[in-house]
Amino acid sequence: MESTQLKNKANNTAKMHSQPPCSKPNCFFCTMNEPEPSLRRAKLSQCFKEMPLRDDQEHVLVLSGLWNISMSQPDNPEFPSLGIFECMAKLIHRGITDQDWLHKGQNIYIPYYAAHIIGSYTMDKSQFAEVAVKSGVILPLMELLRGKMSWVEQRVAVRALGHLASHSKTFEAFAVHEVEIINLAMEIASNCLDVVYKEFVGIKDRKRPKYHCHLLTRGHGGQELQFRKAEEWASQLQCWSLYLLNCFACRERSLNLICRKEFLKNLCGMWGGLVNLTSPAGIGLLKTVCSSKTGREKVANLKEVMDSLCNVSRSSDDWQDMAIDCLLLLLKDPDTRYKAIDVAASSLVDLVELGSLGERNMLGETITQALLQDYYKIKYGFLKLKSKKAERALEELWELKVENRKRDKLMSEQDMKEREVFIGKLKKQGNQKFWSGKIEKACKIYSKALDLCPLNNRKERIVLYSNRAQCYLLLKNAAATISDTTRALCLSSSVSPHSKSLWRRSQAYDMKGLAKESLMDCLMFINSRIKSDHTKRVTIPYYAARMINKQMNAMWLFENARSKTNCHKKEERVLESKGQYQLQEMLLRLMDAKDKGFPGKPMNVNPVNNAIVDIFLVNMRMEFL
Repeated sequence: MESTQLKNKANNTAKMHSQPPCSKPNCFFCTMNEPEPSLRRAKLSQCFKEMPLRDDQEHVLVLSGLWNISMSQPDNPEFPSLGIFECMAKLIHRGITDQDWLHKGQNIYIPYYAAHIIGSYTMDKSQFAEVAVKSGVILPLMELLRGKMSWVEQRVAVRALGHLASHSKTFEAFAVHEVEIINLAMEIASNCLDVVYKEFVGIKDRKRPKYHCHLLTRGHGGQELQFRKAEEWASQLQCWSLYLLNCFACRERSLNLICRKEFLKNLCGMWGGLVNLTSPAGIGLLKTVCSSKTGREKVANLKEVMDSLCNVSRSSDDWQDMAIDCLLLLLKDPDTRYKAIDVAASSLVDLVELGSLGERNMLGETITQALLQDYYKIKYGFLKLKSKKAERALEELWELKVENRKRDKLMSEQDMKEREVFIGKLKKQGNQKFWSGKIEKACKIYSKALDLCPLNNRKERIVLYSNRAQCYLLLKNAAATISDTTRALCLSSSVSPHSKSLWRRSQAYDMKGLAKESLMDCLMFINSRIKSDHTKRVTIPYYAARMINKQMNAMWLFENARSKTNCHKKEERVLESKGQYQLQEMLLRLMDAKDKGFPGKPMNVNPVNNAIVDIFLVNMRMEFL
């Protein structure tokens, strides 16, 4: 064993001597090959000290290598202990202050890589973050955050600052810059999509900065990949800006700045897009805001924000539970309770029979208790709500959860059977009226059947709610359709939701102009169809393909920015092509990850699902040829 080790050492030494010696002093690559650990560490430390002082065209290769190491080994303490943070801070500072050096050779890439390396090493390790702050990384990163270079560098700067601010031991280092950081993060979150569109996506190929193209694609791929990555990076820039704000909000710092009316209204539309489903984006920051007294008061007074929370709480959005949590926090605060009830009661009542949602069980019961905790004041006239609609919703909830439960308990088994037979007859009558075109009469019959139906007959109630929803849909009553389909979906299994109700709610949200909610329901509808037919011939209805195409266009991340700019038809065709990739990725997520929990979990893509998605995309293309 000992002789083998000596032989290997001798071979390595001979190999090293056989290679021509490097003429560069303190060469990083030669230093990395140094076999003696103590000598290697000393040389690396010297290399990090001298790198910002030297003009060397290999700096970009070195930083590219360090970038790979920091991404693959972010917990390795070697480089953080040898001065890499001070080196990166000085390189960023030099890139900002020395324009001649920045535009020499490939130095334009250096600030991007340097900021990315700082962010990767400080993501999880608070001790690395402490070293980084002591090494002076905050000021150079702040310069990038101010936009001294471009949105590409802003993205990695806000990422690094967010990681540094997330650690309690380094958070106070931001106190000096708190107001400026918050204002900059809010501005970036609000305007970054317009900036990326104006400076990259919406301009001609020859006008785009070449180094942006290379960074986006890593030198591989054409325009389509550039657009896809630009959308992904723009979404990340927005979401990481919100994450940085969240670091302050969760400590209840500068909430008066974060809770400005216009920003809170804009926050509702910040959802990460289809390319960034792992971030709670705007809804995540809203939940943090609602966890504080100041935040709850601000949110409760903004009807637009409350309406948005209600819509998300009754949708297939992955962050539905966060929207519900926001509303529950408002209900539990005595100072915001009745403002929240006035706006949200009619929406929350639709969710009172919700079972599990993610890792939460019996969520419907929690909502019921929050809504009815002081209903006796309203019932006996001690309290009047401003909204009659909210009063009716609470009255209906009391009838459902209290009176109907009492009624069902008192019924004998024979009475229950007779009641079920009678309800079956009513359903048939309703169906006959519906198919004969007497929609309003059918709606009344379904309502009567629902009033009489025992609460434990979930299957019958799902059908009745969904049938009545179809009537409301034909009567152009979108709000009632959303209410009934949501109730049907709450009664159905979260693993196998009622597909007709998903499609009907998607149509209703489309009628209301709520493209995101409509899109998410439509995607879940397709997902349920695929899962139910996965062993048979897959058929995707053309009407669902048309709906997805419509809502994908409406919810494209840059749609608002595009609408402000005159676009050439040729550019529009190129931009539209990227939607197919996003849709494919989204469908794969739904089929392989949705039932496993949050979308951020690792995804093992089933090759059968790939084939299914390809079939769907072919069908979709044929529909629009």
